[in-house]
Amino acid sequence: MFLWAVAGMFWNYVCRAYIYFPLAAILHFDVGSKNAWAPASLLIMNLMAGFASMIVMFKYWMKKQKDFLSEKNEKINAELQLLKAQIHPHFLFNTLNNIYSYSLKNSAQTSQMLLKLSSLLRYILYDCKTNEVMLDREIDAMKNYIDLEKERYANRLEISLNVEGDTKGNLIAPLLLLPFLENAFKHGTSEQLEKPWLSMDIAVKQHTMRCKIVNSKNYTVKPNDNGIGINNVRTRLSYLYPGNHELKLIDEGNFFVVSLSVELKRLSAIAKPAGTSSLPVPENIIV
Repeated sequence: MFLWAVAGMFWNYVCRAYIYFPLAAILHFDVGSKNAWAPASLLIMNLMAGFASMIVMFKYWMKKQKDFLSEKNEKINAELQLLKAQIHPHFLFNTLNNIYSYSLKNSAQTSQMLLKLSSLLRYILYDCKTNEVMLDREIDAMKNYIDLEKERYANRLEISLNVEGDTKGNLIAPLLLLPFLENAFKHGTSEQLEKPWLSMDIAVKQHTMRCKIVNSKNYTVKPNDNGIGINNVRTRLSYLYPGNHELKLIDEGNFFVVSLSVELKRLSAIAKPAGTSSLPVPENIIV
């Protein structure tokens, strides 16, 4: 701006001293003061330079903001994919261990358990590729997981699952609820010597889902609410539902409570249902 103003003042001086004043003298025009230096030209040139500089700087700022937001989104997407990758084996390894221990007894129920596991694998490998899945598909996956755990506990475990409201047409981030359910089994009911129990209640009202999982536990057992699965869910919630969720983990001594509230998105009438795979997989084939 300074160089522009100085150059403009000298150009203004040359024009006035060697063009404007000589031409006015020839044509007998009254030009008033003969001072070739015009202080007003400094203000004019500065205003012009400032206006031009503001446009250039604004365009530069917009470009930097766009690049910054693009990099931020790429980082978030990369972190979310990493969190999914951590959740999948963390969940599957525990389930496979359960099936393995059951197969050692040569139980006839092993084949049914493998079929349910294949359904879970299909859900994780195909449906969970998208950012959101249908809520009823997430609930079906949890039902399959509960059935697998029922087989392992036989009649020793008391489980109740209640679903209220219209779950169809609502979208939720995949594998958002399963880690809490797995944690309830792994660090709650499995550690209890007396008859364990677990209840899960899901209610959907006005596009808001409220999920409450309560599991029994021994007083001496401290819940692992800072494990890989739970911490991953916390991170995903902060990314995917900023300001639109509420998570509470409460230790009541002989039972543990997980309370999650999330504002859901609705599936539009013309949109392709999320969580559907373009590659069909037969029901009786283990992925």
